[in-house]
Amino acid sequence: MSEVAQRFGTPCYVYSTETIATNYRAYRDALGHLPHEVHYSVKANGSLGILSLLANLGAGFDIVSGGELFRVLKAGGDPAKVVFSGVGKTAAELEYALRSGIGSFNCESQEEVELLDKIAGQLEARPVVALRVNPDISTETHPYIATGLRDHKFGIPFKAAERIYRDAERFPHLRFESISCHIGSQIFDTGVFFEVLEKVMALVERLRGAGVFICQLDLGGGLGVSYRRDENAPSIAEYAAGLANAVEGKDLRLLIEPGRSIVGPAGILLTQVVYRKIAESKEFIVVDAAMNDLIRPALYQSHHEIIPVVDRNLEVLNADVVGPVCETGDFLARDRRMPTVDTGDLLAVCTAGAYGFVQASNYNARPRAAEVLVEGSKAKLIRERESYEDLIRGETIDGDSQSAS
Repeated sequence: MSEVAQRFGTPCYVYSTETIATNYRAYRDALGHLPHEVHYSVKANGSLGILSLLANLGAGFDIVSGGELFRVLKAGGDPAKVVFSGVGKTAAELEYALRSGIGSFNCESQEEVELLDKIAGQLEARPVVALRVNPDISTETHPYIATGLRDHKFGIPFKAAERIYRDAERFPHLRFESISCHIGSQIFDTGVFFEVLEKVMALVERLRGAGVFICQLDLGGGLGVSYRRDENAPSIAEYAAGLANAVEGKDLRLLIEPGRSIVGPAGILLTQVVYRKIAESKEFIVVDAAMNDLIRPALYQSHHEIIPVVDRNLEVLNADVVGPVCETGDFLARDRRMPTVDTGDLLAVCTAGAYGFVQASNYNARPRAAEVLVEGSKAKLIRERESYEDLIRGETIDGDSQSAS
């Protein structure tokens, strides 16, 4: 990491090829001979280098915007192995996805179904559609990333979804062959997944009994990862094998959409100590990474382990690790006990491969960080650090067509 910092600067996101591949294969292999596809959730980390890596491993992709579809296609992903999720797809996005020939759509309202049917008719297409059902099941996770309760914006209640399926002839340009369900993210209690599966399987049987043959089941993602030293994340292999056993013999093709559990543990945010500041009541470690680089601690009050790249075995200190952004909420850790570090030292902010760079911004006119992918002893740059010129790209002054620069 010292070499990476010297070559590419800080702050910098660094990802492990081996860890990403290992986690993807754990899902794929555990599902075994069951008909299935593992669709990586692009919103977790949409960098082209990572998408290309997963595409070469055979992954499909779960997208939630037209921009994510564009990224997948640019990275060499197979459009036939793309599922389009999300609650607010626009007409332009639906048309783009249809023209691209994606595999299926997860629809989240009757109005969306009606719009998709209309556009598919205009394009003489007939895509596979799943209704995303909302099981009204609570999960122990942060409320911002829970999606399976009736007061959340996601999905369609079971009864309403069943009515739409039974009335499928109203939508002649759609093939209602699938059901989708996703209850949230960072879930440690795998039992809740199987509780949801039981409810969805009952719906499958009712629909089949009514002549609507469902042949595909999309169970989303959401498996948690360890952010703290004392956390034990669920086993990918055990979870996926449990799903395969539960669906075995049901004449169903299984889709899953993991994101965080594939890339989260594979990444760190590499940052350098700029200053040590001692106030009356506490000490601050000021680093060159900030909330615009990694917003999770400020947004979700989330914990990331922070460790020195070179541990000099000095005494432990208690400090806030903060960035340069002009906000009191700009912190990576508060009241953190950690080895003593000095100005110029490098720190690794761990488990930053998911929802890190992808949520980065240019707040305070800060260029976004570089991204590096490591394979064995080789490190390659997969995203250049932004420049000041990049910050004003596309802007104009008084409508002038020339760049503001």
